[in-house]
Amino acid sequence: MRAPILVTGVAGFIGHATTHRLLARGERVIGIDNLNDYYDPALKRARLAGLEGAEGFSFRTMDVADAASVASLMRDHGVTQVVHLAAQAGVRHSIEQPFAYERSNVGGHLAVLEACRHQPGFVHLVYASSSSVYGDKPMGGQGFSEDEPSVSPVSLYAATKRACELMSQSYATLYRFPQTGLRFFTVYGPWGRPDMAYFSFTRKILSGEPIDIFGEGRMARDFTYIDDIVDGIVGALDHPPERGGHRILNIGDSQPVGLMDMIATLERALGREAIKIMKPMQPGDVTATYADVSKLNALTGYAPQVNIAEGLKRFVAWYRDYYRV
Repeated sequence: MRAPILVTGVAGFIGHATTHRLLARGERVIGIDNLNDYYDPALKRARLAGLEGAEGFSFRTMDVADAASVASLMRDHGVTQVVHLAAQAGVRHSIEQPFAYERSNVGGHLAVLEACRHQPGFVHLVYASSSSVYGDKPMGGQGFSEDEPSVSPVSLYAATKRACELMSQSYATLYRFPQTGLRFFTVYGPWGRPDMAYFSFTRKILSGEPIDIFGEGRMARDFTYIDDIVDGIVGALDHPPERGGHRILNIGDSQPVGLMDMIATLERALGREAIKIMKPMQPGDVTATYADVSKLNALTGYAPQVNIAEGLKRFVAWYRDYYRV
């Protein structure tokens, strides 16, 4: 019997979707999550409810920064592959609650690294980074390449994610176990995070509330549908680097969409027009994100399949069903 895969942050948006995919192909998965209240824990429990009882799945309530518990869990179950997605998310929230990011992101990543390096026969650690590590970049030209310098983060969240990448590089050099960091670009879709713009816009549009449009609508994002993200995660997991290797890969749609275009697409999916209030750029935000995914494509054949119109249509259908609106 194959060893189980550990998925951290299993009740999160990306974690639960990745776990569904792994279980569907016959893997065993141990999921951990601390079910914190950064956003409605009921949504996290609902995601988890869709996994519990599935063949090959087990769950532990656990803080990923509890190094002793993570190491014990991996040791007891012979875990040799980890998909580390647990983190304190949110660019703006990192300005208000910086110490939460130090513990969950930096401390949590270190706990996972330590557990992996002590695990006999360890195969591969795949972990979540973020496009925010690139800092700001105006629209136009080519997308962000993994080879570009990532030395000017504009939020503490971005700084913690870059710190995790550097920690992984040091552990790969010192302890020679394979690692892949994935820089996610604006993930969206059913079961998403309520703090994301498309999600909060949907709630406000349906309730007749105005929406705040930061950056006066001049921002753009490389919106990436959740199923495409999972394709990239699982593809990367199946292709570990050479022994001791550590690599960074972008994972995005590679088709940036202007904020106003996203809102117009969402309005069409909802059949309602938003009441819009234009506001200046918020601290920590970046003007545009745009992924060059050529490295991930060469490694795994990664090619996003779901465009923004179809993705938002699926999200709206899920939202209306989940919230009964």
